[in-house]
Amino acid sequence: MGLRELPYEKLEPLIRDYWCDEELENTAALIKGLRVARHRGYLTPKELEEVCRWKSPRAIHHIRANTANQIRKATSAALRTSSEKRRLEALTSLNGVSIPMASAVLMLLYPKRYGVIDIRVWQLMHKVGAVTKNPRGIGFTFQNWYQFLMIIRYFARKFGVSARLVERALFSAHKKYQHGRLYLG
Repeated sequence: MGLRELPYEKLEPLIRDYWCDEELENTAALIKGLRVARHRGYLTPKELEEVCRWKSPRAIHHIRANTANQIRKATSAALRTSSEKRRLEALTSLNGVSIPMASAVLMLLYPKRYGVIDIRVWQLMHKVGAVTKNPRGIGFTFQNWYQFLMIIRYFARKFGVSARLVERALFSAHKKYQHGRLYLG
């Protein structure tokens, strides 16, 4: 699924035009509910399943293949390191946790610092030339995710908002300019 022609040549005006200050109700509730996990320092299997249901329910059977110990060990390692690379590696060591799913875990725990990378946001960023590799937005690498992260953090600092709000603006813009029917409603 591609994008129609965009009337934008840069990300900044696009982000400004698709800005929304309010989080979706179900997402806000999940972020609030996961505060206990952030303070505890790891996710439980139930919490990881909640993240999975929110991001991509079709991966739930893979997520359930992880033991409670595997989930605790991986999420604990991810939350206590200061290295973004080790953080991503720890999360993606779990069954069913791709880079987009790992980015969802991080965003739901730390929305000020993280956004969710996915095919839609990446394709939009590629279309305006903010990223130049991986035009289809599939098979993300650490370098792809880190570049995405640096871009959304840059705009978050510039606008004085969370990385999540920047990512949501990009997601909303994709919804408007997509070809076909990915979004229902």
